[in-house]
Amino acid sequence: MTTSSDHPVPEPVVGTGDVQADLLRFLARRTGRAWPPDADVFGSGGLSSLFAMEMVVHLERTYGIAIRGADLRMDNFRTVARMAGLVERLRGPGPGGSGA
Repeated sequence: MTTSSDHPVPEPVVGTGDVQADLLRFLARRTGRAWPPDADVFGSGGLSSLFAMEMVVHLERTYGIAIRGADLRMDNFRTVARMAGLVERLRGPGPGGSGA
């Protein structure tokens, strides 16, 4: 996914813990409630599949990744911990990347 020139891509967040903290802040701003990293954000009934797509766009723009194909499974977005793991895996080797 490409971003328009009026939406600069922020510097990547370095570690998984930083990604989790960033995602927890994003969720709190969007939903008006605090979330633990391991809470099922969709199983709680509070978030919709439309919000899942908003999360995909947020992750792609914020972390400079492309989420495609099998990575679009809802299981990758159920918890903040899983989303952070997905980001780390897709960022690959390098600063903050898993290299796997």
